[in-house]
Amino acid sequence: MRAADDSLQSPVGAVGKVTVPIPKDGPGEVLVAVRGGSEAFAAWSAEPVRVNTRVVVVDAISARSVVVEPLPT
Repeated sequence: MRAADDSLQSPVGAVGKVTVPIPKDGPGEVLVAVRGGSEAFAAWSAEPVRVNTRVVVVDAISARSVVVEPLPT
């Protein structure tokens, strides 16, 4: 059964941490706190992002892929 509000399932707006570096032209990986736990997503960014950088999910490309931006430090 699907949730009445699909936004409850979306990682957009969630904060995560980079676990595999995100290069400028390819995916890395982030661990994001969603749905009561943590899940790994393939992640893209407009700029390279280093491991352990805290990021926010700004878009969901697919169920397992997201676009992120580094959080201001």
